[in-house]
Amino acid sequence: MYDDEDLEAIREAGDQWEAETLESTLERRGERQDRFATVSNHEVDRLYTPDDVGDLDYLEDLGFPGEEPYTRGPYPTMYRGRTWTMRQFAGFGTAEETNERFHYLIDEGQTGLSVAFDMPSLMGLDSDDPMSEGEIGKEGVAVDTLRDMEILFEGIDLAEISTSFTINPSAPVIYAMYVALADQRGVSREELRGTLQNDMFKEFIAQKEWVIPPEPSIDLVTDVLEFSTAETPKFHPISVSGYHIREAGSTAVQELAFTLADGFGYVEDAMDRGLDVDEFAPRLSFFFNCHNSFFEEIAKFRAARRIYARVMGDWYDAEADESKRLKFHTQTAGQSLTAQQPLNNVARVTIQALAGVLGGTQSLHTNSFDEALALPSEKAVRVALRTQQIIADESGAADIVDPMGGSFAVETLTNEIEERTMRYIAEIREMGEGSVRDGILKGIGDGYFHREIQDASYEYQERVERGEEVVVGVNKYTLEEDTSPDTLKIDETTAERQLGRLAEVKAERDDAAVAEALDALREASERGENTIPSLVDAVKAYATMGEIMGVFEEQYGAYSESLGLA
Repeated sequence: MYDDEDLEAIREAGDQWEAETLESTLERRGERQDRFATVSNHEVDRLYTPDDVGDLDYLEDLGFPGEEPYTRGPYPTMYRGRTWTMRQFAGFGTAEETNERFHYLIDEGQTGLSVAFDMPSLMGLDSDDPMSEGEIGKEGVAVDTLRDMEILFEGIDLAEISTSFTINPSAPVIYAMYVALADQRGVSREELRGTLQNDMFKEFIAQKEWVIPPEPSIDLVTDVLEFSTAETPKFHPISVSGYHIREAGSTAVQELAFTLADGFGYVEDAMDRGLDVDEFAPRLSFFFNCHNSFFEEIAKFRAARRIYARVMGDWYDAEADESKRLKFHTQTAGQSLTAQQPLNNVARVTIQALAGVLGGTQSLHTNSFDEALALPSEKAVRVALRTQQIIADESGAADIVDPMGGSFAVETLTNEIEERTMRYIAEIREMGEGSVRDGILKGIGDGYFHREIQDASYEYQERVERGEEVVVGVNKYTLEEDTSPDTLKIDETTAERQLGRLAEVKAERDDAAVAEALDALREASERGENTIPSLVDAVKAYATMGEIMGVFEEQYGAYSESLGLA
């Protein structure tokens, strides 16, 4: 972007500035600390100049929004066309209570739904399973059968709303329920919009919610991808998630590298099945964390798009623009929220949300200030949603496409994050002898990802303990008085009501039809066929979550047992 003579002149002027201006200031009062670094402990320089981006090729490395390599955004007009989807995570208690929260959020201006499930549902257990005791409806909504899904979306037009489902081991069952509900209501499958997290690589790497071993788990992920590509073409069947990798303690680079590697692993698995990359890749989406280091996070998102576009073309021969255009949802960092002085979290979330917007996210969830203490209250959820609305309508941040583009600091950080991320991805690919998918599976088995994240998490906590990493209200600017707000309380009758509905469904359904549907699912799985058509039939017969997941456990065994954890 600058010729050699210009860069040399800038270097000389910089040397002169350091000698004549900077040095005297440093001698008089110095700087706040000896070393400045991001939350990820990536050291940042005092000043960035054109010399730091002297090798940057504008057309090759930046280009224009909506064109490769998409560094400046996946779409030409970005938020000048329409703002990002404002999608607040919601779910607690029974389907009735969550449905009420959904309607509240829609009335307050939310533009997409996002469903949180309770732990039994996440783990493929029924509410009446002994393992579910004490967990029913506690951290999300309980969904045992299609009846719960019917109530959950009562009064909501499936053809008009986009719905995100944060669920993984039992994601195929929830997806089948959503498809069955659309069929029941006469809504065309082609009209269904939304996202299914359905990311099992991430579970084995970081979040650790699983039912069956890794390889058959990935087969089920690809079943959903294959079926959705043909039947629900507006629905995103996988949301490759770095959010939980970051929440587990990774750095920004590890989050990006492991997430993109997971995405490439799914691409390879689908291609091995014979699917055309340009048929299914446009339906892949991603889900990133947005932490406190403002410029690092913006650079991370820009680097993500550039890496994805180049790798999809160079490694997987993707030709369609949509196959190389990375789209992602962002959630502000839950790990950064503090129970101490929880109103401080409003400021944290605002900064993180603004970074997500300046980084070009397509969808955004802003955490509520009370989430370090409990499930969000209505008041806290409203503040979180209003934060997005203020950014969109009052700040001007949505008016310019990629306003940080061309910043010497941001472009340098983007380049550095890209380089370090690609080193990780190359290492994973090498572990798989040329296959990213196989490298991930090997890394899971060898504990590679766990070690990398654990070391980063430990190093961060050490810096917090030493006071090198400031957490306002925790290790600096602390208060003695209790600053806890009123928090949401889960109705103690939730479990009783959910168990009553499950018993009612079991009493009313046709047991012979359930048995027949489960047998068909078992046979499809044993024959290596796509299981989703049989799953849809099973949920329509009101087979339960636990009964369906039990079929897969019978065939593949429980992964916890193979690890000696059960």
